[in-house]
Amino acid sequence: MELWSGYIGLILSGAGVTVQITLLSCALALVAAFVGGLGRVSRYWPLRWLATAYIEFFRGTSIFVQLFWAYFVLPLLGIPLTPMQAGVLALGLNVGAYAAEVVRGAIKSVPREQYEACTALNLTRFQEMRHVILPQAFVLMLPTFGNNAIELLKGTAIVSLISLSDMTFQAQVVRAQTGSTAVPFLTILMLYFVFSLILSNSIRALERHLSRGLDVTRA
Repeated sequence: MELWSGYIGLILSGAGVTVQITLLSCALALVAAFVGGLGRVSRYWPLRWLATAYIEFFRGTSIFVQLFWAYFVLPLLGIPLTPMQAGVLALGLNVGAYAAEVVRGAIKSVPREQYEACTALNLTRFQEMRHVILPQAFVLMLPTFGNNAIELLKGTAIVSLISLSDMTFQAQVVRAQTGSTAVPFLTILMLYFVFSLILSNSIRALERHLSRGLDVTRA
């Protein structure tokens, strides 16, 4: 029993790495989503082209290949990355590409009357987005952002391929040392489920908080 408690502790230490990767990747994905999404609705075609190129490239290529490029190829180009940096970069940019379309769709779904009101008030494009459009659109983005965050959490398992000691990597270590498959993988199965619940409930709580006083869905 004492031996297994040590192995479970090893998996829990990997869970801390998984949480770290998830939080950092979510932060990068959020930035990439807004840059890409706002670029897609920009009035300037070079920005629209660049945003579209980013989105289509990362949605149209394998996350495994993107991860290997970040870790194995970029150092050959003079950009060395640690396993953590490579994992965060690949996951953040990949999920950010999907989330960018969420941003674009939410902005487009804000009723036309809101844009006309901004024009009537003589607001600049920045003021329009900052004070009127994005506060409403952000609430619409949250449910899908929550799904994206959960997908990112589950996707962190691929970083074990570049020897980053997340909980999937540690579960494989425990399996190799004990010969048991059920215990380590049942443990990480439950951990992924618990982390997903925490993310889901957090997003729902934020959505409820930000939705107070807004009724953009029926406008």
